[in-house]
Amino acid sequence: MEKYLIAGLGNIGLEYEHTRHNVGFDVVDALLRKHGGDLSTQRLSIHAEIRLKGRLLVCIMPTTYVNNSGKAVRYWMEKENIPIKQILVVVDELALPLGKLRLRTGGSDAGHNGLKDIKAALGTDQYPRLRFGIGNDFPKGRQIDYVLGKWDESEVPLVQEQIAQAVGAIESFVLEGIDKTMNKVNNSTPGR
Repeated sequence: MEKYLIAGLGNIGLEYEHTRHNVGFDVVDALLRKHGGDLSTQRLSIHAEIRLKGRLLVCIMPTTYVNNSGKAVRYWMEKENIPIKQILVVVDELALPLGKLRLRTGGSDAGHNGLKDIKAALGTDQYPRLRFGIGNDFPKGRQIDYVLGKWDESEVPLVQEQIAQAVGAIESFVLEGIDKTMNKVNNSTPGR
């Protein structure tokens, strides 16, 4: 059975729940709710497995905090013997507007400490990642407050729609491959 590792980045703890920085957790949680995965705390992660048309998805939410996500991603990749091209990291992205997703086969961490740590742990930046736009509507010097802040009430409907689109992107990545999925995801218009 083909295996995939789906890693949603976020921070553990009630104070971080449903913040912009934890959207990776929220996407993986939505995927598991849709497909009925049972969560348990295992080595370095909150973990669940689901099956999707004959494929096994090992889903993790690292308990190492965002900036140390690489250790968990590497552990589960090696434990489950999952090739790097069948990993998908879901992460928040300041450089994209809310409502926009971007799927890439690899590339720069763009200043995201979680992606930087995964690159260090894996020894490469050539692993698939799904970036979830959170926008950058904050005053100069307030980036940390913004990223670790909760969504504005007016943003919640679009966030929920974008989470559903991200779940669809993960399913497409697994079932149709990254090239077809990139065409769909990267060319979509926010709010549609």
